[in-house]
Amino acid sequence: QVQLVESGGGSVQAGGSLRLSCEASGYTYSRDCVGWFRQAPGKEREAVATIYTPGGSTYYTDPVKGRFTISKDNAKNTLYMQMNSLKPEDTGMYYCAAAGDTCGARPFDARRFVYWGQGTQVTVSS
Repeated sequence: QVQLVESGGGSVQAGGSLRLSCEASGYTYSRDCVGWFRQAPGKEREAVATIYTPGGSTYYTDPVKGRFTISKDNAKNTLYMQMNSLKPEDTGMYYCAAAGDTCGARPFDARRFVYWGQGTQVTVSS
């Protein structure tokens, strides 16, 4: 049974930093596209960043480029996201997700992601 468990969320002031973690069990991060998505209250879920290890490729959506860094520790089977220079608009529930395939041409298409964590809340105050 696959489980993805996020941690590291919290409340910070604008300009602060957080590091999210997502530990997997029953699943190996090293072979597929994995990433982070978020959902703010009243808004649709949106992609944040994805990573595909075999090629070492990372993908970031425009709102987080230059501020967030996605990474993996295959030995620990854990996905991370370092979030710096946080803004109030980064507030939301953050989910890690794993696709059963490469990132391919659609690294931000949530429909391709098969496994999802329960989420960790990030709140950024101004």
